Amino acid sequence: MKKTTEQRYTKSSLVIHFLKGNLHYFVICIAASFGVTLLEMILPQIVRGTVDSVIGSDPFSFPAFITDRLNAMGGGAYFREHLGLIALVIIFLSVLAVLCRYATNFYNGKGSEALMRTMRNELFAHIQHLPFAWHMRNQTGDIIQRCTSDVERVKIFVAEQLTSIIRIVILMILSLLFMFSMNVRLSLIALCSVPIIIGYSAFFHSRIGARFQECDENEGILSTIAQENLTGVRVVRAFGREKFERDRFEKQNQHYTGLWVRLMTLMSAFWGAGDLISGLQVMLILVLGSVFCVQGTLSVGQFIAFLSYNSMLIWPVRQLGRVISEMSKAGVSVDRIMYIMNAPAEQDKPNALTPDMHGDIVFDHVSFGYEGSVAIVHDVSFRIPHGSTFGILGATGSGKSTLMHLLNRLYELPPENGKITIGGVDIADMKASWVRKHIGMVLQEPFLFSRTIAENIGITHRDMSMEEIRRAAQIACVDDAISEFANGYDTVVGERGVTLSGGQKQRTAIARMLTQQAPIMVFDDSLSAVDSETDAKIRQALHQNLGDSTVILISHRVTTLMQADCIMILDQGRIAEMGTHDQLMKKGGIYRRIYDLQMDAGKEGEDAERN
Repeated sequence: MKKTTEQRYTKSSLVIHFLKGNLHYFVICIAASFGVTLLEMILPQIVRGTVDSVIGSDPFSFPAFITDRLNAMGGGAYFREHLGLIALVIIFLSVLAVLCRYATNFYNGKGSEALMRTMRNELFAHIQHLPFAWHMRNQTGDIIQRCTSDVERVKIFVAEQLTSIIRIVILMILSLLFMFSMNVRLSLIALCSVPIIIGYSAFFHSRIGARFQECDENEGILSTIAQENLTGVRVVRAFGREKFERDRFEKQNQHYTGLWVRLMTLMSAFWGAGDLISGLQVMLILVLGSVFCVQGTLSVGQFIAFLSYNSMLIWPVRQLGRVISEMSKAGVSVDRIMYIMNAPAEQDKPNALTPDMHGDIVFDHVSFGYEGSVAIVHDVSFRIPHGSTFGILGATGSGKSTLMHLLNRLYELPPENGKITIGGVDIADMKASWVRKHIGMVLQEPFLFSRTIAENIGITHRDMSMEEIRRAAQIACVDDAISEFANGYDTVVGERGVTLSGGQKQRTAIARMLTQQAPIMVFDDSLSAVDSETDAKIRQALHQNLGDSTVILISHRVTTLMQADCIMILDQGRIAEMGTHDQLMKKGGIYRRIYDLQMDAGKEGEDAERN
């Protein structure tokens, strides 16, 4: 799902948006619930009439049309001789109530699961379209927690609380109507507990919400710690940090548990107060109702029915208190989901272009700094002719990868910070998907999915043949290594490719990018984990098979860049030198010093091996 940046959800509009397509389930659920409520209201009246007018001798006191019908059948004397009819009516109404209750639970369950599916799908789809910068600002564990626990909390509220509000209101209205029709004084006494329960529920509402938000946020922190450690288990073990990480997890878990204990303490006080008030109200009605019966102002049947209606009244009032308290929790979860849904998705300009990407790449006075940090790239301008090989060399933090992130539009370049064009067309005027489709990238730390090697390589096209996959692997010099595995290309790699070596992961990622057949290919230090000999083989294979593609090589290794048509040296975000290998060697500048250092280091390594 993609939405315009102007569209922002409120809590209510977000819930309504998620309910679209599933609302009919909840409508049926509410209608069936109304049926249950109505039938439950009728049964105490039947009991009252039976006690007062069938077992007793009082005349029927139902509405006129019902009373006339009962008298026409023979009145209380007739039903006294045919008590089985009353039993059959009660059984019939009870069966109807059971069927309505089944429909209530069935459609409520169906609607709530459909709602949860919709929320998950839309959240996942929206997250897929959020800018790369947004993902860098938000921790994965917290995002997962918002898409699981918070979604579950909203589903529970809608399914178990929100749909019951209408039934609660109906129960309260009908109960009070029947109660007032039997005894006004006792009804007023019963009604006194309603504002008290609603009042203390509102008092606890904000306090429960604040504590639940703290619990929810700390659950996200706990999820992040677990996710990071499971993903980086090799690093944890390699440095013997198991105890440190376990202690860190246990400390956060202890804090998280303590927060829930505090919340449960508050909830216990909330429900304890409700039980006390409800119990006092029931006791008061029982005592005063008995007194009124002795005084003769209330019949026994009316008293029995009144107690039934009072139970029906006190339950929905307490349930309304639960809705208010649960609303605090659900409100926090909706806020956390709304944070994702209101995050602006990537947007192309109106009538975005899809031009030919076989053209020169030009960086024109480009400056850039990440959000909240100082500028990393300062007024950089250079041209990469189409079909050439362009090398970039520089120290860590000099802005090499930043330039490629801007080229691929992982980060948007503000208009005042220069522009980047391909074939004379500003990439900001192109569709982002078009740019990324035609610019292949291999990163220093490539990501592999928990699938087979063949699936990882062929992920750019659904119907890629095995021959095409192997051809790409051969160019990336990884085919021989894969063939040595027991299951070959059907070998399932672990999470993030953990079962492969660093060099094998990089070469597999190169093969995956080659299947994209992009006219622009970026290798961002993606040969750092392979030895010099394999590095040379890969570069030679790429040179022979890439045709007229533009190749951008980023590396710390001078030997990787020596054959490039042009080499650019970045120093603290600025262009320090640019030229061919021979030209840069003659200058005797930064490039020459790096070359000499690396060559000397290589000779020392060879001498050490001989000795």
